[in-house]
Amino acid sequence: MLARALTVFGLWTMRRADMLARAVGWAVLATFAPALWAGGCAAPVYLTFDTGHMAVAPLIADVLKKHAVQVTFFAAQERTQTGNGSLGSDWASWWKARAAEGHEFASHTYDHTYWRSDVAGKNEAVRFRVRPSAGPQEGQEQVVTAAQYCAEIHKSELRLQEITGQKTLPLFRAPGGKTSPELLKAARSCGYAHVAWAPAGFLGDELPSDRFPNAQLLQKALKNIQSGDILVAHLGIWSRQDPWAPAVLEPLIVGLKARGFCFATLREHPQYKRWIEQHSNQSSASSGAVVGGRT
Repeated sequence: MLARALTVFGLWTMRRADMLARAVGWAVLATFAPALWAGGCAAPVYLTFDTGHMAVAPLIADVLKKHAVQVTFFAAQERTQTGNGSLGSDWASWWKARAAEGHEFASHTYDHTYWRSDVAGKNEAVRFRVRPSAGPQEGQEQVVTAAQYCAEIHKSELRLQEITGQKTLPLFRAPGGKTSPELLKAARSCGYAHVAWAPAGFLGDELPSDRFPNAQLLQKALKNIQSGDILVAHLGIWSRQDPWAPAVLEPLIVGLKARGFCFATLREHPQYKRWIEQHSNQSSASSGAVVGGRT
């Protein structure tokens, strides 16, 4: 049933993608073709995907494979259109296939847990008011310690490693990119550096499609993205009526490559490369040892 639903959805979205690619992608390619024909890579960009409803995930994977683009996925156990959650058993084979293709993985917190505010008390360590958007406590605000927040990051890491057989990067992305200096300090203390995105790297797939159509988002991205930018999109957005992927994804990749850009994972990003090297040999803490994540 999952395969049938994805096939029907895939045929529809691929037709839409082909229409947009014909209307916009080829014009972009013609504009920037000299840079492409010159060969070589002028500068890297770092495409990242956060989890979502996953309906477009197989189509995204097809486009990435077709164009030999490797990305970094930030994963949480989110509700999906089909199957038992983005990190559930129904999607395990999808993640394992991405690992075999050379993609990288990192935590997006397990229950897609939003930071809301710091909670400071007299003579007490700072705690954090958070609200999960998935899981058994979905929509409920709670106050957690630094160790508990680290455990939330770590839980996603453990699940990714279990289903891919691949060690994750010692990085995380807070849902919505919402953090505080104290939260970032807590995460780094248990071995995780936070990854945001460049202003031009916000690809707009979370925006309403009636006000921000795909062609507009594509043109804006191709105009503004610069060398070294971290880009962010999602494996499906519930609220967007006209899916961003794969309609924008393929012409975006073609257009950026035509401008002389290449794609790399965050393992190669200069801001994170040394951090990753320093932490790559540190074993992940067991769930019962260091309650926060890495040793």
